[in-house]
Amino acid sequence: MSAKKPKGTRKGYSTGACTAAAARAAVVGLVSGHVPKNIEALLANKTRIPFAVSDGVCDANSAHAMVIKDGGDDPDCTNKAHLTVDIKVLPDQPDEIILYGGEGVGTITMRGLGLEVGGPAINPVPRKNIIENVREVAHELLQQQGLEITISVPDGELMAKKTLNARLGIVGGISILGTTGIVHPYSTAAFRASVVQGVEVAAKQKLDTVVLTTGGRTEKFTIKTLPDLAPACFVQMGDFLAPAMDTAAEVGIKHIVIGGMVGKLTKMAQGEKITHARRNPVNTQLLADIAADVGANATVCRDIAANETARYAGERMEELGLGLKFYQALSKRVVTTLQERYPNTFKYTVLVCDFEGAKLAVYEEL
Repeated sequence: MSAKKPKGTRKGYSTGACTAAAARAAVVGLVSGHVPKNIEALLANKTRIPFAVSDGVCDANSAHAMVIKDGGDDPDCTNKAHLTVDIKVLPDQPDEIILYGGEGVGTITMRGLGLEVGGPAINPVPRKNIIENVREVAHELLQQQGLEITISVPDGELMAKKTLNARLGIVGGISILGTTGIVHPYSTAAFRASVVQGVEVAAKQKLDTVVLTTGGRTEKFTIKTLPDLAPACFVQMGDFLAPAMDTAAEVGIKHIVIGGMVGKLTKMAQGEKITHARRNPVNTQLLADIAADVGANATVCRDIAANETARYAGERMEELGLGLKFYQALSKRVVTTLQERYPNTFKYTVLVCDFEGAKLAVYEEL
């Protein structure tokens, strides 16, 4: 018996892969008169994977099939989504394949995603993969007729509220995504790609400012603090500082606003390009030096250097009534570090909040 995979490591399949499998099954129904309960589909990475098919029905001119997404151990909100495909024959349009987005599939409203404004949020790779699967099983049918394929996701609009789609100008539902068809648990590559895409979208809207935040609480804090900025300005970068900044430089963004808590800001100040907690530890000696610069006594500075957390440094400085000066000095150190890496590229603002999302300090580069 094969060993059970450790929890958190099981791979799954993307919305694009599941949609392609449903489309393939529906076309098989059109061709054969029966929608199969299982289908082997071609993934974008050219492997072939079996999928279970539900709700299969068909007649001579239409077919319907659905695949339930198995996201593996990835916590994405689209896990268990019902990727549904309805196909109609186009009698007078041989070899034509037209893709539409139905209920629960987002609509593109802003440039910058590489998709047509007003069209469905079906990314280029899954779009190509869907069509490849359809053509493999509909070769003879397509010599005489075309196919209209409508993709829908019941509850997709609700799922989309847990994503960044609205920020990217995708309204009304989720996106059909996937570069390989495989979903890797807690995919850092996917998160990094979403950060890059978010910055690119801001630039495409002719916006000159991006607000880079390290998580959900800091994002809510910056949105509340900067209510006049367009939603597309706000990009939750997580730990991916360098990809966000590199992209901002490439696309001509002029003003960088960083929203963060003391721990992540310390990582930035000490020059970390990726600020994940499991990377290099917080440099508490740096925090002790900053504390000394703004007036903390030697005993407090020694305690800060000996502790392992940035939060402790902030708490000690607040007890001394030096919290604001400390946070502003830390923010200045962040800006100095970034200026060394990106000389004469950006104007900076740093917004500091606590663990409840309350504002601690604002630092604006002079």
